[in-house]
Amino acid sequence: MPYAVIKTGGKQYVVEPGLTLTIEKLGRGSFTQDLKKGDSVTFSEVLLTDDGSTAKVGTPMVSGATVTATVQAVGRLPKVEVVKYKAKSRYLKRRGHRQPFVRVRIDSIA
Repeated sequence: MPYAVIKTGGKQYVVEPGLTLTIEKLGRGSFTQDLKKGDSVTFSEVLLTDDGSTAKVGTPMVSGATVTATVQAVGRLPKVEVVKYKAKSRYLKRRGHRQPFVRVRIDSIA
């Protein structure tokens, strides 16, 4: 079965057709919010491809290789609370953060 290694959002992922993948950061700024369910996304930063008989390793990217995916969901993960506390000094700070995510299904590796 063919697979590839792609780079997106500062991370590297091993993908194969039919795989569902949750990516934390996709695009720059508000581009993540512009994506809708059913949109097509193309990943051009492919580091390695393998079709079962031959493997191509990029230096650093494989030229001409792309991975296409379909957006399944766009949303935000559950809230993570960060608490700073110092005993006996009345110091307490709470902060929350919800990381945006995009869930994609890998369609093809070319």
